[in-house]
Amino acid sequence: MSNPEAFRNEVKKWLETHCPASMRTPYQSEADVCWGGRNWTFKSEDQRHWLERMAEKGWTAPTWPVEYGGAGLTSTQNKILKEELNAINARSPLDSFGIWMLGPALLKYGSEALKRQHLPKIARGEIRWSQGYSEPNSGSDLASLATRCDDMGDHYQVNGSKIWTSYGDKADWIFCLVRTDFESRKHDGISFVLIDMDQPGATARPIKLISGGSIFTETFFENARVGKDQVVGEVNRGWTVAKYLLTHEREMVGDMGLVRTGEATLSEIAARSVGLRDGRLANSGLRSDVAQWEIDQACMALTIRRSQDEVKAGQSLGAKSSMFKYYGTELNKRRTELMMAIGGNEALDWNSGGRSGRGTARSWLRSKGNSIEGGTTEIQLNILSKRVLGLPG
Repeated sequence: MSNPEAFRNEVKKWLETHCPASMRTPYQSEADVCWGGRNWTFKSEDQRHWLERMAEKGWTAPTWPVEYGGAGLTSTQNKILKEELNAINARSPLDSFGIWMLGPALLKYGSEALKRQHLPKIARGEIRWSQGYSEPNSGSDLASLATRCDDMGDHYQVNGSKIWTSYGDKADWIFCLVRTDFESRKHDGISFVLIDMDQPGATARPIKLISGGSIFTETFFENARVGKDQVVGEVNRGWTVAKYLLTHEREMVGDMGLVRTGEATLSEIAARSVGLRDGRLANSGLRSDVAQWEIDQACMALTIRRSQDEVKAGQSLGAKSSMFKYYGTELNKRRTELMMAIGGNEALDWNSGGRSGRGTARSWLRSKGNSIEGGTTEIQLNILSKRVLGLPG
């Protein structure tokens, strides 16, 4: 459909018919976020209905080609779809590392067989993915990883461990960096492989954080089996795939600084907690801080949108992904600090309130980890210093 307004009207009508009323309300708990996967338990039939209808439409991954589970939307159509979803405060039908990170890498580097095997299942929310990059002794120096992948003739065998694996204990599959050549220069001997976690040789153990819980795990491979057809790109050339995927991960982590559809804004939360005087927040200092945060958040959102348009026009995202990751991290940390200020003494309650319903204090403590995950703040600033400002190493 080439007429943008005609497409917008079609989207409005479709959403009015298919988006349940309960999927237009703010998130109340982590269970309201749908991750999908083999073992996913839907919180409600409305949550199931919303995912299934959006997946059938191809709108969980709207810009992906139709043959891979998407809708083949243009950048203009995708922007319209996002605007209309935001207009009705619709919740995301599916949160997915498969959509945010693995999908773009498969589309660029995957074989046709891998695309057809994995992408439609990702778009339908049938398989939940995690990421196997960092290792106990290979964090910021990722290329020094030691998890080995040996050629066993008809398959590969993986031995080693990963750490800080997000939702590793809940994932069905993991996309993983492994060493397939120990003789080559460290960047050259790495391969990017896809591993089914439903096997005796793959296990994950949760890591408890200061916030009282954790999405992170230690992941262990003991003679884990990997099919020869589950290598993305070329053997020993996985570093190229890994770097491309990291740009999408850092953009995704940067998005955490933005208010997601279905969430109350800081102004709304503050108005309920502190109250209004003459139509403005009663606390003038807090009013100034909240206003500044919302201005900064709007600028970040517009910058991301502009960069997305530039990428669709053929320009490289480059070091901007590091910029988004760094600034998104700082925005989210500031947001949780403001939530603590808004809540006052009540924010110290360990179990009530807060983003995703996990407690304001817990969310504030959890946000400190944003400076590490997806690439540390120090590494992002180094990248920006060298690649954007041109400063000497």
